[in-house]
Amino acid sequence: MIRVVLGLCKSSGLLEICGLCWLPGGGVMLRATVGSVEERDEEQEDEGEEELRDGGVPFYINRGGFPVDEETWERMWRHVARIHPNGEDLGKEIRGATDLPKIPIPSVPTYQPTTTIPQRLEAIQKYIRELQYNHTGTQFFEIKKSRPLTALMDIAKEMTREALPIKCLEAVILGIYLTNNIPGVERFPLSFKSQFSGNHFYHIVLGVHSGGRFGALGMSRREDLMFKPLDFRTLMDLVQEFDGAYRGYRHTLRKVKIGQYVSHDPHSVEQIEWKHSILDVDKLTKEELRKELDRHTRDMRLKIGKPVPPSPTKDRRNSMGSPHRGPSSPIRRLSRVERRPSGEKKVLEPKSSADLNGYQIRV
Repeated sequence: MIRVVLGLCKSSGLLEICGLCWLPGGGVMLRATVGSVEERDEEQEDEGEEELRDGGVPFYINRGGFPVDEETWERMWRHVARIHPNGEDLGKEIRGATDLPKIPIPSVPTYQPTTTIPQRLEAIQKYIRELQYNHTGTQFFEIKKSRPLTALMDIAKEMTREALPIKCLEAVILGIYLTNNIPGVERFPLSFKSQFSGNHFYHIVLGVHSGGRFGALGMSRREDLMFKPLDFRTLMDLVQEFDGAYRGYRHTLRKVKIGQYVSHDPHSVEQIEWKHSILDVDKLTKEELRKELDRHTRDMRLKIGKPVPPSPTKDRRNSMGSPHRGPSSPIRRLSRVERRPSGEKKVLEPKSSADLNGYQIRV
């Protein structure tokens, strides 16, 4: 039932307002926080929940797994009514419809031995795109960045089973899962913090490196803020490509965070290193940014030769299971020793009134 209703939501335009997001006068924040906007942003980033508030617009996360419980389901529709100008009427129309069409379920890509790496990456991106972007205001898969890789891969398997719309962080986890068995392709998280009309926006893609070229996999409302083919000679070239896309939407790129290469072992108990380098783009000259990105590239190459912790035994793997279907996976905090922030602590910029009559350009 969920898949059919959501498919109709997207085909009828529910929650997608030509790339613009209506900012309601009220709304329920997910948690109470104390301090400045900047402090809340930093807390959100440190907790690995960068999408709980997207440009000041809150959204919910399905923390109960599948099938979706009644409370989460009803809360999603109430949220739809709040964040869409005609959400209440559209919700009633969709939920009361008796002729809902069946939505095709995308097939996980398979390859021939002769399929090239660029062709495989394009097939993976096509699959991610076919799942479609989640505009409901409720994220269906709970992603905790502190979980070990094996637990995140269990969630990725669940994404392929449920075939529901996803957001950018879910797409990164799914991209790691789908590229685990492609030798010669290294993967790393690449996240962005941009600013528009006084609000901050967060986005993340999966950077890929193969054959001396960089590219990216991901999901976004915007076509030029997700997939990038293996056409970029340096990490600087890739970051500049995203920077240009942001400028096209009148967003100013403030910060770039780059992680380390992710293990190809789906049973690894390692945590993903999400923020090995933290670069304040607006405080660095172009040459300084290039040097930092070149240094990060060297750091990633050095990690390839380092031994990784052994995977858990078969019995332990079975006991860990999916975080949605069994006990919670063990949680370790990331060491921040190797993180390399650039520049001084950012000074809080005054928040200006919303442009475009209360609308925000979201990316």
